[in-house]
Amino acid sequence: MIARTWTGYVKPEKAQAYIELMETVALPDYKGTPGNLGAWCLHRDLGGKTEIVMLTFWESMDAIKRFAGDGETTAKYYDFDKDYLIEMPENSVHFGVRGIAPILA
Repeated sequence: MIARTWTGYVKPEKAQAYIELMETVALPDYKGTPGNLGAWCLHRDLGGKTEIVMLTFWESMDAIKRFAGDGETTAKYYDFDKDYLIEMPENSVHFGVRGIAPILA
């Protein structure tokens, strides 16, 4: 199993609207990709900005490529992202996962 994370930042006044877009657009996109094992939108207030972390789990790198394209570490962006994000990082980060606990949906 592979965990994929992407981190972005939005201004606090735009955070709730962005989180709702991630919940209604991005999470279904992740979960609708064959090989996706779960997707979560994490967020926290850092004072002058809100941190957003997309945490997803995948059965293989091939599954990630189905979602992100051939550049599997390249971040995937939606049309609305440029209106919310303070910066747009180029890459996502991948981690191998070991454990015995099931992933909750």
